[in-house]
Amino acid sequence: MIDMPQQIPTQFRDMAEKNFEQAREAFLGFIGAAQKATGSADAIPTPAKEAVTKAMTFAESNVNAAFDLAQKLLHAKDVQEVFSLQAEFAKTQLEAIQSQAKEFGESAQAAFQSIAKK
Repeated sequence: MIDMPQQIPTQFRDMAEKNFEQAREAFLGFIGAAQKATGSADAIPTPAKEAVTKAMTFAESNVNAAFDLAQKLLHAKDVQEVFSLQAEFAKTQLEAIQSQAKEFGESAQAAFQSIAKK
């Protein structure tokens, strides 16, 4: 059986922290540009624009949750904590995605009804 170290080396943590911050900054720049583009797209009908905005909000929330998990994993003390954090994340995200799907479905239905009335 392979003997795996229980501690994550400091050099690895430092490198991962730097890469993590670069990835988060890149994502924030991307989502900001996408929100700006959606907000200024006058050709998109209001119900569709609201649906796109809601989808982007959900995507941003989900990616931020993944970044939060990554941040916690960077500071995990051992493999056991990594597994615990991952299990907690999976449970929380499943609940969030179910809620988001329900809310998005309701929003889409309202948008379709709004368009149908015209």
